[in-house]
Amino acid sequence: MTVSKKGPPRPTDAELGILRVLWQRGPSTVRDVQEALNEARPTGYTTVLKTLQIMTEKGLVRRDEQQRAHVYEAQYAQHQTQRQMVGDLLNRVFDGSASNLLMHALATKKGTSAEELSQIREILDDFEAESKRGSK
Repeated sequence: MTVSKKGPPRPTDAELGILRVLWQRGPSTVRDVQEALNEARPTGYTTVLKTLQIMTEKGLVRRDEQQRAHVYEAQYAQHQTQRQMVGDLLNRVFDGSASNLLMHALATKKGTSAEELSQIREILDDFEAESKRGSK
């Protein structure tokens, strides 16, 4: 299966759990991934293996078959997948409105820290400055 030009395929919740392990640990065997997933919730070895095989077919992970135990690695960086998923959410749920998305995200998450709010302000300031430079 080839990956579409619009970006990586959207992972399921189970696939996203595996991707988080691979992003955190780097290239890993099925056993490594299964052990990491077991820390949060019991997950069978064959379930992880089958999911990784499906993810390989979808183009979400790469498999290195050089060693006896195959090693899997995320095909896309975490930020690429996050951007693709947020963009999809933005378009499907918020009709492309970033302000609606942000307002709902902040309203949903109680207790946004001062540090997070500061980071959001900084990002907004950067976008505003970029926008002013682009319109000149």
